[in-house]
Amino acid sequence: METNNTSKEEIMNIMMKRMKDKIKDKKCKMTSQRQVILRAFVESDIRHMNAEEVFEIVKKMSPDIGLATVYRTLDLFTEMDLLKKLDFDDGCSRYELNDRDNEGHFHHHLICMGCGKVWECQDDLLETLESILQKRLHFHTVDHQLKVYGYCEDCEKKREAEQGEHE
Repeated sequence: METNNTSKEEIMNIMMKRMKDKIKDKKCKMTSQRQVILRAFVESDIRHMNAEEVFEIVKKMSPDIGLATVYRTLDLFTEMDLLKKLDFDDGCSRYELNDRDNEGHFHHHLICMGCGKVWECQDDLLETLESILQKRLHFHTVDHQLKVYGYCEDCEKKREAEQGEHE
């Protein structure tokens, strides 16, 4: 879908159309509020947003949308597979666009235990395991999640400095 000649705006338009089509296929209406909330995900540089972060973006675009509407819409979009609900074990649900089809590529999350920042790892690190499960156990994997916890470069430097002070 994305080429070097494709502008960010064109990519956003393509993604918005795909999402609108999914909503229509599920027999739901694409209300203006839902469209604004969806646009927040498409246009944001933040890949993994919690409800409050979505609300902060949405209220700049449409001040009449309340936090309760954001929560209901996030639940609906998750139910419709437009969004994936993520749990990084910090007590806060985050959401990301579900931009893969049923048999698409999985990505994994690297989570810094110091600053809480999350990175995506696009390599499908569990491909070999899935193949083994299929061959040995005749188990067809539909979805999986891999969360790797550790420290980013900055937080690791801080930890090392703190450990040096205590020695």
